[in-house]
Amino acid sequence: MHFDGFILQILLGTLITLKVALCALIFGMVVGLVGASLEFIPNRWLRYLALCIIFIIRGLPELLVLFFIYFGAAAILSNVFGHYVDISAFAAGVIALGLIFGAYASQVFRGAFLAIDAGQVEAGKAMGFSRSQILRRIQLPQAWRHAIPGLGNLWLVLLKDTAIVTLIGLTDMMNQAKIAASTTHQPFTFYLIAAGIYLLITSVSQKVVQVFSLKANRYMHA
Repeated sequence: MHFDGFILQILLGTLITLKVALCALIFGMVVGLVGASLEFIPNRWLRYLALCIIFIIRGLPELLVLFFIYFGAAAILSNVFGHYVDISAFAAGVIALGLIFGAYASQVFRGAFLAIDAGQVEAGKAMGFSRSQILRRIQLPQAWRHAIPGLGNLWLVLLKDTAIVTLIGLTDMMNQAKIAASTTHQPFTFYLIAAGIYLLITSVSQKVVQVFSLKANRYMHA
C-alpha cells in the first residue's frame, strides 16, 4: 500500500502544528510578561486579580481551558454582541495554549526579574533613567538570560500540548495521523511517524534553546 499521500498530509498538518505552537508562544510570552509585571505593581487589587487568573489557568487541565475558549468564549461573546460569534479552531488553540504557556511563563519571568541585582535598578534611577528605560536597558536583557532555560522547557511542553487541538477539529499533524491510521487500519505506522516528527522538532528546539542561552550568556564569562 502506498502511503505517500497520507505522509504528505501529515507533513502539511505538521506545518499547522508548528504555526499553532509559534503563535501560542508569541501570545504566551506577552501574557507572561504582563502577568509578571502585574505581580510587582503597588495596586494590590490588580496584583491579586493577576494572581487569581494565573492560579485558575494553572489549576485547570489544558483540555478544559481549550474547551472553555472554543465553546464557552464563543457563547459568551454571542450573548454580549447579540449575534453568533464564531471562534475558529486555530484561534481557540492559539489562545488556550498561549494562556497556559503565559500562566507558567509569568512565574519564570517573575523569578528572572527577582534574580537581577536591585542595585542595578537603583543605579539606573540615579542616572536619570525613566521606568521604561530601566525596563528595556537593564531589566529585560538580564531577565531574558535568566528566563531562557525555563522558557525552553515550557516551549517543549507547549509543543506536546498542541496535540489536544485535534479534539476541536483542527487539521494538525495528529488529526492527519488519526485519519491515515483509521483509513489504512495501520495506526502503529502513522502514530510512529507522528512521534518521530515530534521528537525531531523537540531535538531541533533544544539546539535552538542552547544557542539562545549561549548568546545570552556570552558576556558573562568574558
